Amino acid sequence: MEPNQTSEPWLRGTLIDIPVVPRAVFHALELAQEDLDRWCRSLSDAELNTRPVGLAPIAFHVRHIARSLDRLLTYAEGDQLNGEQIAKMKSELDAAAKHDELFEELKAALHKSAQRIRAFDVTRLDDHREVGPKKLPTTLGGLLVHIAEHTQRHVGQAITTSKIVLAQRS
Repeated sequence: MEPNQTSEPWLRGTLIDIPVVPRAVFHALELAQEDLDRWCRSLSDAELNTRPVGLAPIAFHVRHIARSLDRLLTYAEGDQLNGEQIAKMKSELDAAAKHDELFEELKAALHKSAQRIRAFDVTRLDDHREVGPKKLPTTLGGLLVHIAEHTQRHVGQAITTSKIVLAQRS
């Protein structure tokens, strides 16, 4: 079946050789990349960093998507965060993001995340995992589903902020 490039990734009949849960995550990440490219890639450094009406800047959402993928996959792999991951998390709201660096970080994070997701044994989606210093309980499957929903939530916020920024151009 030839994918319909006007439809969302999950409606294109792609990745059918991948089990359903990781496939859904891949489709969500693919849609995130497409939507961020469509709505945010044309923005300048200043526009990516602006905070219209006090909203978090688009750069924050793009950074947060990239870096939270790493953190959530670390938990999914059964590990806890290291100092570098925590430091990066604390710097996500820093101003002065550069366009090319920001989108390159996102691209690299999506690529690396896909490799990590492919490595999971999908027969173990119910395996117990712990999140954060409080070691909150979840499962491997729960984390994978959360990766998709969390990413999409921040894509939506980036798009909404982008629409405000674009409206302020005129």
